Amino acid sequence: MAQPVSFSHNLLAALETVRGVSPGDIGIGPDDRDHPPLASLATLATKLSDRNYSKESAALLQVLSIATGSKDYGGMAIASERDGSLSEEEVGDLLLLATGWLESINSAERSGGPKVPLGMRPSGRPAMNVTEKIFALHDVDGAGAVRTGDIIRISVDWIMASEASWHLGDPGVFRSDRFWLAGDHVVDPRLKDTPLVQKLESQMDFARKKFKMTQFQGSNYTIMHTEFYRERAQPGQIIIGSDSHTCSSGADGCLAIGLGATEVTMALVTGEIWFKVPEVIEIRMVGKPARGVGGKDIILYILQQLKRNTVAADRVVEYTGPGCQWLSLDARFAVANMTTEFGGITGIFVPDGLTKQFVDSRKTAHYRSSSYYFQPDAGCSYAESHVIDLSLAQPFVAKYPSPDDVVPVSDVANTRLDGVFIGACTTAEEDLVMGALVLEAGLDAGKQPVARGQRRVVPGSRPIADYLRKTGLADVYERAGFTIGIPGCSYCVGMGADMAKPDEVWLSSQNRNFENRMGKGAIGSLASAATVAASSFDMAVTSPQELINLIPDEKWAKVKSKGSLTNAADCAEPLWVEPPGHDAEDKQQPAESAGEAQPFSGNSNGSNSNPTRQDGAGPSSGTIRSKVYRLGDFVDTDALAPAQYLLTSKNNEDLGTHCLELTHPEFRQLVQEDHKVVVAGNAFGCGSSRQEAVQALLGVGVKCVIARSFAFIYSRNQPSLGLWGFTMEDPSFYEKATTGTAIEIDLDRNVLVIDGQSFPFRLSELEKKLTKLGGMTKAFNEFGKRIYDVLTGNSPQPVSRKLKAEQDQGVMAW
Repeated sequence: MAQPVSFSHNLLAALETVRGVSPGDIGIGPDDRDHPPLASLATLATKLSDRNYSKESAALLQVLSIATGSKDYGGMAIASERDGSLSEEEVGDLLLLATGWLESINSAERSGGPKVPLGMRPSGRPAMNVTEKIFALHDVDGAGAVRTGDIIRISVDWIMASEASWHLGDPGVFRSDRFWLAGDHVVDPRLKDTPLVQKLESQMDFARKKFKMTQFQGSNYTIMHTEFYRERAQPGQIIIGSDSHTCSSGADGCLAIGLGATEVTMALVTGEIWFKVPEVIEIRMVGKPARGVGGKDIILYILQQLKRNTVAADRVVEYTGPGCQWLSLDARFAVANMTTEFGGITGIFVPDGLTKQFVDSRKTAHYRSSSYYFQPDAGCSYAESHVIDLSLAQPFVAKYPSPDDVVPVSDVANTRLDGVFIGACTTAEEDLVMGALVLEAGLDAGKQPVARGQRRVVPGSRPIADYLRKTGLADVYERAGFTIGIPGCSYCVGMGADMAKPDEVWLSSQNRNFENRMGKGAIGSLASAATVAASSFDMAVTSPQELINLIPDEKWAKVKSKGSLTNAADCAEPLWVEPPGHDAEDKQQPAESAGEAQPFSGNSNGSNSNPTRQDGAGPSSGTIRSKVYRLGDFVDTDALAPAQYLLTSKNNEDLGTHCLELTHPEFRQLVQEDHKVVVAGNAFGCGSSRQEAVQALLGVGVKCVIARSFAFIYSRNQPSLGLWGFTMEDPSFYEKATTGTAIEIDLDRNVLVIDGQSFPFRLSELEKKLTKLGGMTKAFNEFGKRIYDVLTGNSPQPVSRKLKAEQDQGVMAW
């Protein structure tokens, strides 16, 4: 057992090393160091506060709160000192946590501290929507305003990742207190003895220790998005995550954007990322939803009315309007979560009094005090605006395999089911409560679950699971025949312990129902937790409305959850602010924002050539000569990189052996026979953020992908990993681009030739630079943390490898 005095000495040493505060500075002498660990934290925090070291004192009090807190709420559960000693592991973890929180003060100070917002919009500043204001707040150049098409460098507030989607080696992190790493996709006690899970948990523990993370609760504490939205994300922030459902936190009035793991890792290292300011569409909500109609039914209604990858494609979706007052934060969470199924870059709710009440209810001031409340200016611009009448929403089902093939439950009523699942990140606490109340109403009415079929419920986090236990709702689930799982993605990702079997028919409250999503050959349709619960009794699709009508108002009021709707009239309006900035009127739009690079005049020598330019401007991009392999619309990343191979494949080539194997089994052979240019339809690469989709295409030998449109995350993954790709809208091109047709693509002049006809295409200079460099990893290893200066043209001369090594002292490991 470790002696308590060693903790005291080590804590004082850490305080002096990390923050430069010596024992003498706070009046601690040699005889005042023999306290047990928890007492040491409390005593030292008090002495720091007495000597006006308020930041250090607050950090140690936060550590003390975590140390004594319940494991169900992210704590370490060190309730007492027992015999005066803690285990060696507990002492080590406590010291690591204390050091991390002290170092977080340094990282916050290095970032320059919080920006000071303006109280009102400056004269002459153009009208902006909420999305544009948040981008302007984070614009590194700080001009005060942005416009659609600007290519800007932005600072980021948080980085999110799961155990299955981070690739960091040892280059350091920009802030150890702003990295949220959740074990949710694969890790599971049922798989704890498998080499894969042991490896994933070891890697997460490496991150915790190496980067002295302040935000880490281990495996199966929460689905990546659930507790982050509930307890961390704040209005006005920019959050980058390596998961397509990062957009969930848009419920809090922030920009939460999913990207591929490589780009997310770059942001984790540098604290910055480049962005082309996107178009924004408005979904204006009016009307009041019927009792029991929640966020899931509302987003399904939006998908039914507007369809996926149409108005939202490559755009941010801003949810506004008087109808939002009837949407709880949990309902907003479900809508924001499935904005990625809608095709949007992200979804964001204009914050209001309900948002403020939700954020202010958090027990930790640390996660309330960095909020910036923006509202859209009168006269601001939206690319499109659509009105959704919430009173028209009802219980819906999205039929396999399309999230926008949405019909009323009555259209598919009595469809026989083999399994039902309530869970996944789209299913918030409010949904789980409603599902339980529907089950309770059914049981009280004499319904009994039929013997056949599987019933599974998985809460999104341990705090939610604890709430269900304390309210008796967990018992209701069990009486209705459900098994209760620990927090995780479960059936929604189909790559862990829970996978549906081939040809099984499931109804699920998850967010994605693509082919093979729940398991190879399984058939899954989507609905709300209430609809799934009602359907579980007879294992046949059933409307929940009759059972919802049986739930007494007082019962619902008694078990309302953290994110449930409160009386909007009782919520104080936030303090509205404006982004700071100098608002330079002569701010120039970067050349890249024009979308089309200037043509090069260099020569090219074949598909793999990268010859030296004769005009002194550097290497040319070359010409790709190959044959076409033709695909259709909505080719998703689950098909390009099947989930079951993501974590076992060692390299691109391994991933390539499985590319499209479940949907286009002949694809890989034809690529080997020189069909190396893929031509596809709308929204190529939709679905998960997995960058392995691009890696699989590279691994099988694809040289270029051309599509009518790309899903947003996939489109950024292509240059970030070194795969050429661009959009083509001309319908006559697609008439010619059939499988087997010869094609020649001149990447210097932005022109391709097929069947004797030339077609120009658009490819930005930034995309060209990045793809020619071989992707983000190689670019970072070449230029270090100056990478965004180089890519955005702000660096006059590339730095030499030797100088870069001296500046950055190491390279990126992925």
